[in-house]
Amino acid sequence: MQSPLIKELDASERPREKLMERGASALGDAELLAVFLRTGTPGRSAITVGAEALAAAGSLSSMAALSVDEICRLAKGIGRAKACELAAAFELGKRLARRMARDEPLDTPEKIYSFMAPLLRELPRESLRVILLDTRHRLIREVEVSLGTLNESLAHPREILRPAISHGACSFVLVHNHPSGDSSPSEADRALTRRIRDASDLMQIRLLDHVIVGRDYEGGLPYFSFKEHGLLS
Repeated sequence: MQSPLIKELDASERPREKLMERGASALGDAELLAVFLRTGTPGRSAITVGAEALAAAGSLSSMAALSVDEICRLAKGIGRAKACELAAAFELGKRLARRMARDEPLDTPEKIYSFMAPLLRELPRESLRVILLDTRHRLIREVEVSLGTLNESLAHPREILRPAISHGACSFVLVHNHPSGDSSPSEADRALTRRIRDASDLMQIRLLDHVIVGRDYEGGLPYFSFKEHGLLS
C-alpha cells in the first residue's frame, strides 16, 4: 500500500506548512527529516522515507553519529546530496548545544550532560574526559584522559589531576560515556571515583561530580551523576 504523498495531505499537516504555522517543535522526527529530504520516491512520501531512515538507524541520536555513506544506506531516496545536508544539520545542532552550554556555569549534571553528550553519546568506545573549571564553575578547557575500556592503568589519578594542576583549575568534573547506552555505574566506575575523590582532596582541587553519559531511555535519565546519588561524600 502506497503512503499518501505530501501534496495529498491537508495543508495543515504538510511538514513545511505545519512548521511555518506552529513552529518546528510541533513536528515529529520523521516530519523534520522530511523538510530536509523535500522529496520521496515513487509511492513513498518524504515523511515515509524519513520514518524508514529513523527505524533503520534506531534513533535520531544514532543517525546523527553516522557518516554520509551510512546515512545514504538507511533508506531508498536518500542520496549523497541529501545525506550531506543531514550530516551538516546534525553537526550544527551539536555545535549549538555545546556553545549554549559554554555560556553558563557547568554546575549541574544536566548542564554537564548537555555540554558533553553531543561528543560522547554515540562513541563506540568509552572516553574519559576531565572538565576543568574556574572559581565560578565556568569552563577552562576539556581534556580527554583515556579512550577505550576504563581501568586503573588507563585512568590513573595522576593522569586525571595533571591537567587540573597545569591549567590552574579550582575544580573539575569527570565525564565518561557508556557505549551500551546504560548510564548505570559499574564497580570499576565507583572504585575510580573514590580514588580520584581521595587524590583530589589531597591536592585541594575539588571533584564536583562524575557524570556518566548514556542515551535516552523511557522512564529514566540519559546520565548518572555521582553527586546526585550521594556518592562523592
